[in-house]
Formats: sequence, C-alpha cells, structure tokens
Amino acid sequence: MIRSYNALRENTELWDLYTRKEEYAPKRLDQYGCFPYADSTCADILKPAVSEFLIDNGFRIAYPDNRQFAVCLTHDVDEIYPPFSHTVYSSLTCLKERDFNGLSRQVCWKAQGKKKSPYRNFKEIIKMEERYGACSSFYFLATDADIYRFRYSIGDLADELGQIIDSGGEVGLHGGYYAYDNSATIRVEKRRLEQVLGRKVIGCRNHYLRFKVPDTWEILKKEGFSYDTTLGYNEMIGFRNGMCHPFRPYNLNTDKEIDILEIPLAIMDSALFDMVHSYRDAWELVQRLIDTVASCRGVLTLNWHSNNFFCPFRAHFPEMYEQILQYCQTKNAWMTNSCTIVDWWKKNT
Repeated sequence: MIRSYNALRENTELWDLYTRKEEYAPKRLDQYGCFPYADSTCADILKPAVSEFLIDNGFRIAYPDNRQFAVCLTHDVDEIYPPFSHTVYSSLTCLKERDFNGLSRQVCWKAQGKKKSPYRNFKEIIKMEERYGACSSFYFLATDADIYRFRYSIGDLADELGQIIDSGGEVGLHGGYYAYDNSATIRVEKRRLEQVLGRKVIGCRNHYLRFKVPDTWEILKKEGFSYDTTLGYNEMIGFRNGMCHPFRPYNLNTDKEIDILEIPLAIMDSALFDMVHSYRDAWELVQRLIDTVASCRGVLTLNWHSNNFFCPFRAHFPEMYEQILQYCQTKNAWMTNSCTIVDWWKKNT
C-alpha cells in the first residue's frame, strides 16, 4: 500500500482529486452549505480513478471468505414519524391502489401510539437484509435543532437501538445540521446517543451530507470517532474523490494524514432517483457502479433512508434496495455494516 500511495502523490491530477484540493477554497456552496457536484472538475465521477490507479500500482485486498468485493449497507434515520406531507402523499397512493391495509397504517398509527409509526420500521429492514446474509448501520439524529423542524428525541428509541445491536447491526451518529463544523455540538450529540445506547459510538454521517474539507475530519477525529461515511454528493452518485475503498484523509494544510477512516458514500437513494426519469435508468446506473466496484475489489457504500421503507409513494425505493441485495449476492459480495468493515480494514490493510 505504501508504494502505491507514494506513486499517487507523484500524480498531481489524481492526488488533487484524492485530497479534494478544490474544496479547500470553494467558489460557492449549495443551499445546505455543501460543495456542489456541479463545481467539481472530476472528469468522470462514475469512475473510481484513484482506486484504479492504486490497484495498477500494487494495492491488493482480499475479503473474508474469498468475497469478490464489499457492500457497506447504511441507513440515515431522518424521520421516525411521517411529516404531514408524507401522510397525505402516502394516503393518496394507497387509495389509488386500493390498499386499505396500507392506508390504515399510514393514518391510524397515532391512535395506537408512537411505536406504531410506519417509519419505526427497523425490524422490517433488518429482516429483509437477513434474507441475503447481510446487516447494516443505522445513523440516528441526537440533536435538538434542525434546519426545518425538530425531528425526534433519541430517548424515545432506546428499545429500537437495542434491537439493532442485538441483530448484529450498528448504531452510529447522524450528525445534526449544525454539528459538522462545530466540535462542541458534535460532542454533545455523540454523548447523548451513547447515553441512550449504553455503549461507545464510533461512526458518523452528517445530516444533508454537510461537510467541510478537511475540518470536519479533524473535528470527528478529535471527538473520538473511528470513521466517517459522509463523503458523497446530495445530487449525484459516484466517487467524489475517485475512491471506492476506505481511506485515511490527507490534510493539505498540515501536510499530514488524519487518523480517521473515511468510507466514501457511492449511492444515496434520493440522489439516484433525482437523477433519472425511470426505474430502469436508475437500475442501469446502479448496476454499472456495482460492476465497477466489484472489478476493483472495492467497497460500495449505500445510503437508503429508513423512512423510505414502508412509504407508499416511494415504493420503488425499497424495491431497488432489495434488487441491489439480490444482485450483489449473486456477485459474491460481502454485505455488512460500517463498523465491521472498519474493524476488518484496520487489521488487514
């Protein structure tokens, strides 16, 4: 790895892509304060150019049980109670399809108690993944402030957090909207989640994928996180820094590697479906990325929001997720959660 890494440093174009040099002084930011894909100089974001270069220069990886590649399964938990707009859209969809059981689940849950919310669906997601020998990470908000509205109190989910851990899954922090560049805020949220969970939290993905290169990595390292998995775009799928493997970020300001592992995000559900006009187009893009990562023996990181399962007006979201699981299983993928990949990566690379 050292030889291939040194070769990368000598390739100015790829080194700048890998370190995200263009994000140190962005010309503009989007509505969420994120560096926009439209301003990237990356020639082909669907091509993991840096990972391919490292492989060509001697980097090798072998996964457990001789798996061809890895799929990192993750879910951001943005909502556990449907907003009013979701209830309206889902109800109309159920009526159109004459799905009266689904309609009842969407509109009657409040009378049965908060735990009957259709978005408190972690057991169902876990069962789907178990059918394919997979498990995943769930990233929960533990903030008391948000750009639009207060979403939920993490203290209400103690039972569900325990069920995720008992199933072999992982609970991580979904850093709040105002936390990505604030060490004190991320520290409070991390401790709040850890108190409810009853164990240390080692992983993070920030809300709305808010991120500041390289400051956010430095903050997360300072606050005791072992890894981050935010590095992706809100409006585009692909390989933001040309990597389809976990990596340790490099701080160009200090000229030093940062002691935290980044698992780059390749496909987010909302970004995928915003890019295309049909389910078929979406699948063609996804299949292309899966095949590309498999050829590199890389790690394909997915972010499928938990509230997009059992959401009638977004029924194509879980359908696509299961199709991905099916296809990756046929390609001999190791489908697991972030913390398992991090633990394995540190011991074997």
